[in-house]
Amino acid sequence: MLADPFTHPALFYRGDREYVAAVTAYVREGLARVEPVAVAVPAERLALLETALAGEADRVMLVDMTHAGRNPGRIIPAVLAEFADRHPAERVRIVGEPIWPGRSALEYPACALHEALINYAFTGRQVTILCPYDAERLPPEVLKEATRTHPVLRDASGERHSADYAPDQVITWHNQPFPEPRAAISLRFDHTNLAAARALAASQAALAGFTGTRLDDVRLVIAELGANSLDHGGGSGLARVWSADGHLVCEVSDAGHITDPLAGRRLVDPRMAGSRGLLIVNLLSDLVRVHTHAGGTVVRAYFAMT
Repeated sequence: MLADPFTHPALFYRGDREYVAAVTAYVREGLARVEPVAVAVPAERLALLETALAGEADRVMLVDMTHAGRNPGRIIPAVLAEFADRHPAERVRIVGEPIWPGRSALEYPACALHEALINYAFTGRQVTILCPYDAERLPPEVLKEATRTHPVLRDASGERHSADYAPDQVITWHNQPFPEPRAAISLRFDHTNLAAARALAASQAALAGFTGTRLDDVRLVIAELGANSLDHGGGSGLARVWSADGHLVCEVSDAGHITDPLAGRRLVDPRMAGSRGLLIVNLLSDLVRVHTHAGGTVVRAYFAMT
């Protein structure tokens, strides 16, 4: 049996010098092999790498992960797969840093889930994705979990296989019930009043200061989640909207069960029939959290109010 061509190492770095040396060596190795290379890291890291790569930076696709990957659920379809799919006949090399100091406790479970799901999204593909972790500034529990989501570990001492590799455990650990909001406006809906659920979310978004395309995004997210409930969640659902921690939160719950952990993270050919609801929600929201089990599913979409 042939080894999987996909590789997914974690890089534990300490300080800017170590970071730049390791990542630029990885990038230059790819360029020397004439591999398409993309670097998706936070803006401050991107600036360091662009300076270090000098003229070679023009041969690399550079992406600010704080923008493109603000919602971790967006990274696989809109950053990683989007780049890899441009080069179907070539081995592709990517640097992806989805977890950095400053990520909130609210965002982190979605980040860890993303790292676990990468292993399934790219199985069998000619892709290498190096994920840097700041070993000086990230909490120990985050670094420990990285050993569970990456089969290969790198640091200044070299490379080794991870004895803790267990992405399925991480997926399970972060599929947990959500705490109840302190106050929420709610509406039960079915096929007769889905428009009222959209209107509810839009009115609360407008009160929170959303206008233009951002207001349209909120309305569309509720429409897509509601349509999923009608089609796959037993024909009805509960919509709730509230504000907390600088976000407008739009939640839809129903009796459905999402059995595909990559739902909403696959790019879909526009010529193909099928649901794109969760993909659209991931693309438009600043953060998406999902709790699903045999008794039902809850999806929370967060929109920053600043």
